Formats: sequence, C-alpha cells, structure tokens
Amino acid sequence: MKRKIYLENTPLDEALKKWDQRLAAAGIGPLESVTVPVQDALGRVTAEAVFARISAPFYHSSAMDGYAVRFADTFGAADYSPKRLRLGMDAAYVDTGDPLPDVFNAVVMIEDVNAGKDDAGGEYIEIIKPASPWQHVRVIGEDIVSTELILPENHRIRPVDMGAVISGGHVGISVRRRPKVAIIPTGSELVEPGTELKKGDIIEYNSRILSALVTEWGGEPLRFRPVPDDPEKIADALREACAKADLAVINAGSSAGSEDFTARAVAELGEVILHGINIKPGKPVVLGWVDGKPVLGIPGYPVSAYITFGLFAKGLIHRWQGLEPAEPSRIRARLSRQVASSLGQEEFLRVKLGKVGETLVATPVSRGAGVLMSLVRADGIVRIPAMSEGFGAGTELSVEMLRGKEEIENTVVCIGSHDNALDLLANVLKKNNPGYSLSSAHVGSMGGLVALKKGEAHIAGTHLLDEETGEYNVPYIRRLLGGRKIVLINLVYRQQGLLVPKGNPKKIRGFEDLTRRDVSFINRQSGAGTRLLTDKYLKERGIDHRAVNGYEREEYTHMGVASAVLTGIADTGMAILASAKALDLDFIPLAKERYDLAVPAEYLSMPPVLALLRIIAGDREFRSGVEALGGYDTSDMGKVMYES
Repeated sequence: MKRKIYLENTPLDEALKKWDQRLAAAGIGPLESVTVPVQDALGRVTAEAVFARISAPFYHSSAMDGYAVRFADTFGAADYSPKRLRLGMDAAYVDTGDPLPDVFNAVVMIEDVNAGKDDAGGEYIEIIKPASPWQHVRVIGEDIVSTELILPENHRIRPVDMGAVISGGHVGISVRRRPKVAIIPTGSELVEPGTELKKGDIIEYNSRILSALVTEWGGEPLRFRPVPDDPEKIADALREACAKADLAVINAGSSAGSEDFTARAVAELGEVILHGINIKPGKPVVLGWVDGKPVLGIPGYPVSAYITFGLFAKGLIHRWQGLEPAEPSRIRARLSRQVASSLGQEEFLRVKLGKVGETLVATPVSRGAGVLMSLVRADGIVRIPAMSEGFGAGTELSVEMLRGKEEIENTVVCIGSHDNALDLLANVLKKNNPGYSLSSAHVGSMGGLVALKKGEAHIAGTHLLDEETGEYNVPYIRRLLGGRKIVLINLVYRQQGLLVPKGNPKKIRGFEDLTRRDVSFINRQSGAGTRLLTDKYLKERGIDHRAVNGYEREEYTHMGVASAVLTGIADTGMAILASAKALDLDFIPLAKERYDLAVPAEYLSMPPVLALLRIIAGDREFRSGVEALGGYDTSDMGKVMYES
C-alpha cells in the first residue's frame, strides 16, 4: 500500500481562507474584557472607549521661570516708560510648573524683568513691555479636556496612551483578555538551553521565538517542556494544552516521517482540517480542532516555524483582541503644509498620515512641548535636521511610522470643522471595522474645503452660512470646488450659542455684552464656521471686533472653547450646545445650523469611506450616541443635501 505523505497540497490563499472560515464558523472573535491598572496596560487592547474624567493639566501652571502678574496691570509698559510692580501684591515669583496664584493670569519671563528694592526696602520688578492674557501659562485643559475621547475601542495601548489615560483621571482600564497560546516543542533530540550537549542533541529555542511573537502580538504564551517523539505523550500534552489555552501549537512532527505524530494526535483527539500547504519553506502544516480549540501544527525548522506561525497564528491572536495585524515601517509621504523649524535644533515633527488618492499625505499635529495628545494622535515622526529651517509644502519626506502602513491606508482623513460627533464616529468606525480609522484635523470649515481642493483629505466637515443666500455650504463648494463632483451629506443640525459659567455670574445675555470691560471672550480660529458666524453677529449689531476683549485669542475646537470658559480663561465664547452640556456650562442659544460632510465623488467607493457613510446612514448606536450629547437634531443624518 502506497504511503500518503500529505493529506493535501493546498495553495496558501485557499488554506488561509479555509482556516478563516472555520474560525468564523466557531464564532472566534474578541475575547471578554478584564480591568487592569493603567500602568500594566502596555500592549493591551481597549475593550471600550476611554474618555477623560478630568482635564490635563487640571490647574493653571507657569510655563516659565518668572513672575506671575495680572496682565491688566502691565498695560503701558515700554522701553521709555518701565512699569513697576510690587512683589507680593502685583507680582509673585514662580518656577516652571508652579501653580499660578489665583489672582494672576500671566507670567513674565525672568529674563525680561529687572528686580530691585525701593527706599523703604520693598521689593519690586520693572518690565518694559505689557503681558498678554495667559502669556507663558499652561492653562487647564491645554493637553486633554474633560470628557474628550482619549482612546477608541479596539486600540492597542502604547506608552504615550498610558500617560494620556492616567492624565485623564483613570487608574484602571478595560482591556481584552490576553489570548493564551500553548506552545509544545516536540522531538526526542531536543534539550533545554544550558544542558551539557552530546552528539545528536538540539538546543530547543523555537518555542522561545514563538513565545516572544505571541507576546509581541499581545498574547500570553504558555510554553511546555520538550515532548519526546512518543504519540501518547504528544496526545497527552495536546489535551493539556487545549484545556489551558485558547490555541494549541505543536512545533515539529507535522510532516509524514516515521516519527511525525502531530497529525495523528490531532486526528485521534479531534479533527484535521488541513495537512500540507504549497509553500517553501513551511509545507508541512497541520490545521486542526480539538475540544473546541484551534490547533496548529508547524514544522520544526526555525524559518519554516516562523513563517507558518505568522501566517496562521498572528491573525488569530489579533482577532481575539479585536485587531488586524499591522507591521511598522518607514514610508515616503508629502508634507501637506509648510513647516518652519528653529535653526540649530533637530526636531521630531509629529504628523498624521493619510492616503488621499495615490498620495500619502503627512499633516503636522500640535508641536507643543506639553501636549502629550500630539503623540497619541500622531501616526509618525519626521526628523527635521538641525541645520534645516524646515520644509516647504509638498516636500516628500521619510516618515518613521508609529502605526502600521495598512492602518494608515485604511484611515479616512477628515479635515475641517470640529464637532463632538466626530469622536463618536471615530469610535464606532473602529469598533465595527477594526482595520479602519478616522483621523480628524480641526482647521475650520474653510480650511477643510481648501484641503479637499488640494487633495489632502477624503472628507471635510463644514457649516458655512452664506449671508447673501442664507444657504449652508453649497455656495462655498461652488466657489471653491467648482468643476469637481462633490456630494454633501448631512451629519447633524446643531445649536450654536454663547457658553457661560454655571449660573451666568456676569449676566451675559448676548453679543452686546462682549463690549463690556469686565467680560473676556474666547474666539475660534480664522476660517472656522463658528468664527464666521461670530463675525456675522458682530456685523449685524454694528460691533467693532476690536472692542471685544479676547477676540484675537483662538481655540480650534468647541471643547477647547468650553474648557476655556469652565476654567476662567474667558467669560464666554461661541460653541455648540453639546460642548456646554459636556462640561456642565450654561448656554445662550443663538442659532440652529447645519453641519455637513463634503465628500469628493472619487472617494465614495473607498472601503473605509463606505464603512463610515454606512454608519452615518443607519447605525443606531451612533445616532443615539449623538442625540445623547444634547443639542443635536439627527433627522437628516445621512441624507444627501447636494450633489454637484
């Protein structure tokens, strides 16, 4: 009788498909959640979204060594007319990081001060230029704003994420249970490292390689001691492995030689799904099922073991964690805007990456030294050499990636107006489609449409009201993007108004109050739809923006405005009702506006964009989550409002 060497000689794609189908049929998916201390969460995967419980920093602190002052007391200081401030009354010395005394709202650097004593022995400082509000101060919420999304579900936790989660007020975090992988090395010739060797011995190290890969991929390895080539002992080890672990891996003995017992043990205890794939190296692979657990038999040669283990175990381990495999790499990308850098310093520029059309675009994120979230949000780092003053827009650069290439290519790049619903959208997209991500950059509605024009984004959030027609967004799309097919899809209608502290202590009722000397305002950045709406109200009421204290001070998000009002940086600012509710502020309603997503037609067929639009059109979890934020009307969510 002719001996059968392999049960099959299956092509790799077919083998992977068969393996995946069996895993799906068995309901293999994300494992149950466990709560661990944040300091122990490195490499773990979030089982639910993590939102900030507190702002970071949670108190105003000095960003420089110098003197805390009231900025109003510095008015009039000049070279020809120095301003003298008394220590203990008008100024107080602070070191970098010190809490700012409550009575002060700016810091003057120590090198900009002349200190002295008057005839009575009182200490004072002299300054020769006025301070601006909150100059050299790290304000509350500069890094993280309370209730802000820190991490979405199905996110592998990195060191910077841990810092951000702790900074956001958490000590524990809900993560997926680590998948347990039992690794059974087989072979009578195997000996443990450190054993005195004799001819025929082979030091067993494959299981260490495989265990390290399991750890790297987020699993928990359970390494067995080498099992000799004895079918009963191999079967006993396999039974034990299936009882203790989620996946059992038998290393060596998967071929069809006289001492290859892996396939036999699997067949006796369960089912052999496949034996033999058409690759080199790595042909003798066994895929099986025992006691409701997947079993993988891989060759004993180390390269074969490494390759086949990666092919059939990596995806499974990631699947249990709600992830898809991604490998870090270096990649070339085009800089979306000009970046200036100080000569003489090498800079590590944090960037967001997104593939728009055939171009990989790198968009710089916040460069502030105290902004930890810039690393959390970054996809990669660009090194600017010390002897360079920066790079021009469109420069092709080498990017050291912090996320995998596949993840970047499956990222929907959204540039434009900020809305709290985008955080929820990012989380639901990641939850429903672990391989996809939504990257949001908040540059204002006008900036978003310009990004579409320049080919730097897939979608743009916009709420631009045309004063002449009273129509939202369409007139601007016609003017800026004429000639391109653009689909305008409604996300929400939302309430815009003035945010004030609880109880409205300064009795602000409308824009007329912004001209009061005792009222400070926080504005949105130029090009933001909210900024345009602010300017419209000022113009209608005949108010010169120069009469508004704080008009020039800008924030880039509604939550940034809300945080500024909550923490006393400003008395009021224009933002959406949802941001007021999130931070328990009072709200003076002024307008109901339409917030849309503009999508160039050529991106509508992209799988990540399609997945995103499906969520907007019909995902109940997303819709109810948005409505729960408050101040939103979702009646037209997902409706096409315009198609050029």
